[in-house]
Amino acid sequence: MAADPQPGRRRRTRLYALTDGRTAASRHGLTMDTVITAAAGPGHGGLPTEWQEILTMCPSPNGRAVAEIAARMRMRLTPMVVLLGELLERGLISHRPPLDASETSNVHLLMKIRDNLARL
Repeated sequence: MAADPQPGRRRRTRLYALTDGRTAASRHGLTMDTVITAAAGPGHGGLPTEWQEILTMCPSPNGRAVAEIAARMRMRLTPMVVLLGELLERGLISHRPPLDASETSNVHLLMKIRDNLARL
């Protein structure tokens, strides 16, 4: 019997199996900078492992961006958006769009953030 080519790594599920063969993103318009927050509590026992990982890494109130979730799970963006769309449809996550450009270019806000970070 051949040895495991990558000892210590868990076996990964094929992407088409995770997404049930779907390749189209959800109708919710999730982008790579959309922030995802888990709506469900800590008990996600009967859910697939990948869904449990997503819910665990997106605690309320901060959550994580779609791109960060995909990177942490070592998954391409399109399958991740498909998975997140299904979680969203089941009410297990919530999402909020990224800040508008006008909200992120406010110099006074950026200076307040800088000053507060300096205090840490």
